[in-house]
Amino acid sequence: MIIDFHTHIFPEKIASRAIASLEQKAKMRAHVSGVEASLRASMDKSGVDLSIILPVVTNPHQFETVNRVAVETNEHTKETGLLSFGGIHPDNDNYREIIQFLADHGCKGIKIHPVYQGVAIDDIRFLRIIDCAEEYGLVTITHAGYDIGFPGEEQSLPVHICNMLDEIKPSRMVLAHMGGWGCWDQVMDRIIGRDVYLDTAFSTTSAPREGAPLSTDLFTVMIQKHGADRIVMGSDSPWSDQLDSINAIKNCNIPEESIAKILGDNAKKLLQL
Repeated sequence: MIIDFHTHIFPEKIASRAIASLEQKAKMRAHVSGVEASLRASMDKSGVDLSIILPVVTNPHQFETVNRVAVETNEHTKETGLLSFGGIHPDNDNYREIIQFLADHGCKGIKIHPVYQGVAIDDIRFLRIIDCAEEYGLVTITHAGYDIGFPGEEQSLPVHICNMLDEIKPSRMVLAHMGGWGCWDQVMDRIIGRDVYLDTAFSTTSAPREGAPLSTDLFTVMIQKHGADRIVMGSDSPWSDQLDSINAIKNCNIPEESIAKILGDNAKKLLQL
């Protein structure tokens, strides 16, 4: 079973506009159109069995709509192969109610994005959300490192992530982009080896060359030093190609058993599927 732990889709009525805006900010082209049909076609092409949808709540008032769509998406997972996490904003004072709602409706986790949401990952507003998600048995996945569309923003660099990990000690935390996109030396010094999951999204040589992606050699070293048991495959579709993301893992000099863990076994265990 191959699981892509990091994908995004948009409602059809806004997808083209949202993708165009993000392409302009990031100075790159999306691999697919960003609607559900394009992701499912990519899954068929690449052999992905399950894609995790990660919605981002960019203002505190969006959570109800985002989470209603997430719950509706998950009612059809067996037919579509799509499983959505819920969304939450650090300024949602009713965060406990939101997290309980998601847990009660079978959502497996929440997505937070310190850069898009303008709050550092070690801010008390995120700390209490992460702690509450742990209490309800939900996975939390966070953007980690820089964001190609928001140069210079530093809300989730390894130093902030380590503050969060030291304070909360979460057991079900996933750091996107191999623990800190674009600040690989800091990741090696501060993140690799800690008791936290990493996803591979937008971190390999399939990423744009000007964005300083990981070389195959450094990617392999990170896997070896961190441990294949704590890494999950992610593509960041529509921004990276799913098949390229899978092949980047298969091309690493690691045992077949480790490849299988990263491509699906770890995610299956983490999601309790």
